[in-house]
Amino acid sequence: MARKQAMRRKPQRPGRIRLPKIPLAKLMTPLIAAGVIFLSYELSATLLDRPIRSITIEGSFQRVSALQIEEAISGALSDGFLSVNLSEIQRLIVALPWIDQANVVRRWPSQLEISVIEQVPAACWGERGLLNTRGELFVTDARHIPAELPRLSGPPNRSAEIAKRYLAIREQLIPLGLDLRRVHMDARGAWEMTLQNGVDIRFGRREIVQRTKLFLDVVANIITSRAADIDYVDMRYNNGFTIGWKNGSRPPAENRLSKKLKMMASRGAD
Repeated sequence: MARKQAMRRKPQRPGRIRLPKIPLAKLMTPLIAAGVIFLSYELSATLLDRPIRSITIEGSFQRVSALQIEEAISGALSDGFLSVNLSEIQRLIVALPWIDQANVVRRWPSQLEISVIEQVPAACWGERGLLNTRGELFVTDARHIPAELPRLSGPPNRSAEIAKRYLAIREQLIPLGLDLRRVHMDARGAWEMTLQNGVDIRFGRREIVQRTKLFLDVVANIITSRAADIDYVDMRYNNGFTIGWKNGSRPPAENRLSKKLKMMASRGAD
């Protein structure tokens, strides 16, 4: 009986993927060009990055001197004209006490031009602190407190709020011939202010916006006309206020606001 011989299959070879041939010259040409441009830039930067030869410092110096600024940035001037870090120099200047803003620019071929603006104190905070015109505490332990500055005080975490209210009220009092000497907020959040003429204003801790408006619209005009006779004004009532008169003084009978002087809230002062 004839046997069929098994047919062995030949193993298939994996197919080969042929990549397109890229001429080496076409590949190298852009790389060489990029390298030349980079080296040219580096060489030019090195040649132009000459040492800084001079510094000009401009500003209305009252609390900080140009010498102090130069000493503060001396460590950052070791780099060349192009490689020096202008942002770092600016940071070092603004970190100085009494410096509010600083601007640093390059002036070809090897000069830095610096302009500074000092802080303007608007009020004293607590015993030794100073607030600027934005209500920011920029000095915590001033050696000298100008006597003419108003005194603000209260919880440390509410200094910005107190300064903001002081600036807002003062702006509306100045046209009336009045000014603020002291603004205080106690731990409970109650407000009390003292005018430049010595009259105390008690606002309490509720409805501050409404009471401030009533004070500015009505009471401020009364104080303007009779400041010498007024000891304090108590705004801590829902519908009105009371005035404490000096030496038994009385409000004029013909005053059209006399009714408002007697208005008292049913709940009393807070």
